[in-house]
Amino acid sequence: MTTITPYEVIGGETAIRTLVNRFYYYMDTLPEAKGIRDIHQADLTSAETKLFKYMTGWLGGPNLYIEEYGHPMLRARHLPFAIGEAERDQWMLCMNKAIDEVPMDPRLKTSLQTALQDLATHMINKD
Repeated sequence: MTTITPYEVIGGETAIRTLVNRFYYYMDTLPEAKGIRDIHQADLTSAETKLFKYMTGWLGGPNLYIEEYGHPMLRARHLPFAIGEAERDQWMLCMNKAIDEVPMDPRLKTSLQTALQDLATHMINKD
């Protein structure tokens, strides 16, 4: 029996690239995302590439991130940045807007938003 992954259901590489591109578009342009934009480098290319590679593997596609960078260790990699509830909420604002632009099954959308909310909450490292 073949298992269909969320990566395949969402639309594979094309959909993930769109999602990540739109996420960084919102981060870069929404005034209400200034807090998270300010903790990123001026050029978002590297961050966009890393998120694309991470999301690809996380959703069941090729493990591009792990192949290049090793285990994600997301919380450890984000410790140098002060992340509180405000930063989490700004990140989710951008991600939810991006998710709204990628056509997908409503059940996948809901589970993706819930999983990303949990992941974003796990990144909180300040009061």
